Amino acid sequence: MSRIGKKPITVPNGVKVTIGDRSVQVEGKLGKLSAPIPDGIRFETKDGVLTAIRSSDEKPYPAYHGLARALAANCVRGVSEGFSKDIDLIGIGYKVDAKPNAVTLSLGYSHPIEFPIPRGISIKVEKQSRTIQNYISTITVSGADRQLVGQVAADIRSLKRPDAYKGKGLRYANEAIKLKVGKKGA
Repeated sequence: MSRIGKKPITVPNGVKVTIGDRSVQVEGKLGKLSAPIPDGIRFETKDGVLTAIRSSDEKPYPAYHGLARALAANCVRGVSEGFSKDIDLIGIGYKVDAKPNAVTLSLGYSHPIEFPIPRGISIKVEKQSRTIQNYISTITVSGADRQLVGQVAADIRSLKRPDAYKGKGLRYANEAIKLKVGKKGA
């Protein structure tokens, strides 16, 4: 039995859910998203609660049940609250600057990197007080689509992964980096 698939999805006020044949469309204050409905799964809405129901307990329907419910729940949460990921830039001489359509990163290469911002994503750059040595700033990637937010954050992080010896580079805000020991004097 799929425990995740059985959980009801509470639809907040101001969010409109439309159930189609092959997808669920969700519209709210942050945009419009849709989630596909796999075979053997159907959705019902009643009194502000969205429920996923499967047609059979045979394989692979229990797995699809949880998947369909999770995708629909991400759409509901995305259009009402949104998702965000924080990336810390650490290292002396590194810089980041956010423009309306792109983010410019100076990461120790011979040229600055222009990272284009996809539609539906907003990026903020701010300097906060952190306990990490050589901390520069935090890049906040936010948007309604959870998959797109995660992919953009992963693409930005891949531009300069954290160094194994000093920890310089781009890392997620909650990521713990285990540093290697350098050369030791005899």
